[in-house]
Amino acid sequence: MTNQPKRKSPSAVPSTAAVMMRTLLSSLALGLCLAPGVQAGTAGQITHLSGTLSAKRADGTSKLLAVKSEILEGDMLSTETETYARIKFADGGEVVMRPGTQLKIENYSYNAAKPESDNIVMSMFKGGLRAVTGLIGKRNREKVTFATETATIGIRGTHFGALLCQNDCGGVPTTGGKPPPNGLHVDVTSGAVVMTNKGGAVQLNAGQFGFASNANTPPQQVPPQQGIQVTMPSSIAQNKGTGKGIGKGDDAECKM
Repeated sequence: MTNQPKRKSPSAVPSTAAVMMRTLLSSLALGLCLAPGVQAGTAGQITHLSGTLSAKRADGTSKLLAVKSEILEGDMLSTETETYARIKFADGGEVVMRPGTQLKIENYSYNAAKPESDNIVMSMFKGGLRAVTGLIGKRNREKVTFATETATIGIRGTHFGALLCQNDCGGVPTTGGKPPPNGLHVDVTSGAVVMTNKGGAVQLNAGQFGFASNANTPPQQVPPQQGIQVTMPSSIAQNKGTGKGIGKGDDAECKM
């Protein structure tokens, strides 16, 4: 008697739909396994720090940072009272954060060989900073943006300061002796910036000052005697390794 090959029952033969479903489930499982290990791209590194600096990562975790700690795309950075932090980014740009500042690295894309991929977006929710733009600001200046709730700062290859007052600038010195008014204060050391909001836009060149009281009132240039310059302690403002400074150092500056 010839042995006949056994035929699989219809239920034992996987259908096309079943195979596709298994493949999909396997892919989802693989994605879930890999997700915790996926890390945002490195944007820069802490070079100077004078206190407590924390970062809330894009994955929801929080971390205290130190000198040489990496800054990642998606980080929400927060400086505590009397804390100044200086960050050097991959394209050579630098930012110094004042005490009581919250800065989020919304987007940071840089590849020296691919200028078309350049993109920097940072959001400052409170506090103040000084910034010197790097290579991206030189070759793709329209791809660098600093945003606040009051106005957006577009750069033109520059060195500038920004201070967002929200009833928390009582310690900032002014020529009149009164606290700066609430709103966004900007000063430009070199290059130029454009302040833009729903009300309009204004360009500020080197040596000029700007102010926007809210998101609907047009930003305006203000006289130097009314302008607010964001200064930093010499220990943070000066970089002895490169000789490159950010802002006028002033160790006697009042803290926010």
